[in-house]
Amino acid sequence: MIPNYHFIRGYAGGRGPTLALLFFLLLSGCHQNTQQKEHEMATNELILFHAGSLSVPFREVADSFGQQHPNVDVKLEAAGSVDCARKITELKRECDIMASADYRVIDKLLIPDHTGWLIPFAANEMVLVYHGRSRYSGEVSAENWPDYLMRDGVYYGRSNPDSDPCGYRTVLTLRLAEQHYDKPGMASQLQAKDQRFIRPKETDLLALLESGALDYAFLYRSVAEQHGLPYITLPDAINLGNPGLEEHYAGVTVNIAGSKPGDTLTMKGEPMIYGVTLIQDAPNPQAAREFMHFLLTSDKGMAIMERNGQPSLVPAATDHYQQIPEGFKKYAKTNQR
Repeated sequence: MIPNYHFIRGYAGGRGPTLALLFFLLLSGCHQNTQQKEHEMATNELILFHAGSLSVPFREVADSFGQQHPNVDVKLEAAGSVDCARKITELKRECDIMASADYRVIDKLLIPDHTGWLIPFAANEMVLVYHGRSRYSGEVSAENWPDYLMRDGVYYGRSNPDSDPCGYRTVLTLRLAEQHYDKPGMASQLQAKDQRFIRPKETDLLALLESGALDYAFLYRSVAEQHGLPYITLPDAINLGNPGLEEHYAGVTVNIAGSKPGDTLTMKGEPMIYGVTLIQDAPNPQAAREFMHFLLTSDKGMAIMERNGQPSLVPAATDHYQQIPEGFKKYAKTNQR
């Protein structure tokens, strides 16, 4: 320390410059410490975009994860899955993890530019939800609901197909129902009816049901069960919930808005499969990996999903198996089709 001190004094030619240099070094050290603390704070925040139908289970998963990782602040942001993807592709929002109600949203909108893989992890099915004051609720059944929904004075809601998988799955359900019940034109008539009750995501319909503005709404079975709402179970031929009816479901399609203005995507009927992925250039990759492992572990995150009415598919087949990082391949399997 003494030789350095004399060197500084001799080079500077006096005490003033020496004090200035020491003050500069002190400020530099403080600036570096501040930058380091800001970096540590930034990397402790985990940003997760997810489908609205995952709101209830993901809050529980995040709370349980937080008990094991108290320094990680999980930021959950719910929206229609298509809108979630557009936040990444169009708005350039930072995101660590994206969980979609339809794995195809990740496949079609995020791969390969924003991620290279996905893991299918949960299932669901379409149901027709109502409430205690719904008109004709004592008469409506799995076989006659189309007749009642088409009546004047009966109001039903659905989510926007261009924003939310539940929205385009509702359209697919209506088109399958038209075939199943042999009612030509029924799907178009119901799509044209009650358009003022279309909302960005399916969970937005809950308040309309609770207020009595709606009599019925097409929602996921898990959402109905999580919120204690009565519902009508639809036949497997139309509910998109039976993996054994994949070819049957594929007989109907719907076009939705693509990732760029003017583009369209054709979505065919498929059994409901949720998907999750890590986003490339995630701001907090280490915490994101830890959360993914927690979510996909059978006695942790997937147990919470099961309790909330969303059956686990882990490990499920995926076309992207080879691109999945080694540590996550145990949660999936290769698609042999």
